[in-house]
Amino acid sequence: MYALLLAIIYLAFISLGLPDSLVGAGWPVMHDELGVPVAFAGILTMIIAGGTIVSSLLSERLTLRLGAGLVTAISVGMTAAALIGFSVSGSFWMLCLWAIPYGLGAGAVDAALNNYVALHYAARHMNWLHSFWGVGASISPFIMSYAISSGFGWSGAYRSIGIIQIVLTVLLFLSLTLWTRVNREPSHEHADPDDEPAGNGKHVPLGTALRIPGVALILIAFFAYCALESTAILWASTYLVSERGVSPATAAAFASLYLLGITGGRFLAGFFADHIGDRTLIRGGFLTVAAGVIMILLPLPTDVVALAGLVIAGLGSAPIYPAIIHSTPVNFGRRNSQAIIGIQMAAAYSGATFMPPLFGALSAWAGLWIFPVFLAVLVALGLAMSERLNRIVARRSQLADQETPRRSS
Repeated sequence: MYALLLAIIYLAFISLGLPDSLVGAGWPVMHDELGVPVAFAGILTMIIAGGTIVSSLLSERLTLRLGAGLVTAISVGMTAAALIGFSVSGSFWMLCLWAIPYGLGAGAVDAALNNYVALHYAARHMNWLHSFWGVGASISPFIMSYAISSGFGWSGAYRSIGIIQIVLTVLLFLSLTLWTRVNREPSHEHADPDDEPAGNGKHVPLGTALRIPGVALILIAFFAYCALESTAILWASTYLVSERGVSPATAAAFASLYLLGITGGRFLAGFFADHIGDRTLIRGGFLTVAAGVIMILLPLPTDVVALAGLVIAGLGSAPIYPAIIHSTPVNFGRRNSQAIIGIQMAAAYSGATFMPPLFGALSAWAGLWIFPVFLAVLVALGLAMSERLNRIVARRSQLADQETPRRSS
């Protein structure tokens, strides 16, 4: 039962990644055909990001009411409808309209799926699943490229991926009984005899979740990581060309290697994630990113070290996101995990949405040389917050161990 549903969830994660690169890949053609400025892409992505933040915060209520399986199926269906809507849009305002269900569907399914996997599957699967998300995100630019070069246009790419999402939606609705059966079975890990089971029907209000010791710390850490990742993806190539004198082709290739490092690193991390644990993965990931950022920062006469540092930063980034999500039930309890993961998704989208433009504004004032400094600050912030959380969780475990003999007596 676990294996069959897991295969469906793997397909869902590939599907999650497919739409994420479409706007960026197709916008050079889309804005020209629609007759709008290049900068209007920011409006579109902000609407999508706003929808994901809202639905992430509402995900716990939806999941308690409908269940993770139905929330996932409905959310993927909304995304499919939005993609088909994009494919038939002949004006920018129509894209903005369809961007609303696009974002709402993405946020809810992300939070619901991540929490479900964190509760029911081992750490290795969380890493591999997010690696499969990277596969989907890497495939969609090629679909867009093929559609444009073959005469189908950018709308053909949206239509193709929309059809894929429709097929997955049907598959998810057909698999709803599997979700229910697996949910009734005891989780193979994260079992805490003093903890309530997940999905106990009790809503955890936002204020209550935020007051749980350590939640604010992990939100800041997650915000910092996602800000780091999105800033590196958007600005690394520009920094290498403008500040290091690297050729545009070489810079683009190594910027893509940062993404490939994340995807490949998550696949490799899955083989030892269960043995070393989420905390070690988070700590080691941040430290590896720090090493890569230092290599980028070093004022050496050769660019080889900086380019290698970008790849190392990508490999270090790989396990951080999956490990933070997977550790949530252990750090804060199964009863609270859905609410907290929803807030974590909102923090993640906020960091990924607002920090790259902030860096753009700072670099316009101070210069692009601050790129590795900006990344270093985010690494230090993420590492410091995650380590403080580890100390809080360790103290909580010590107190629980001290209470156990008293209960027994």
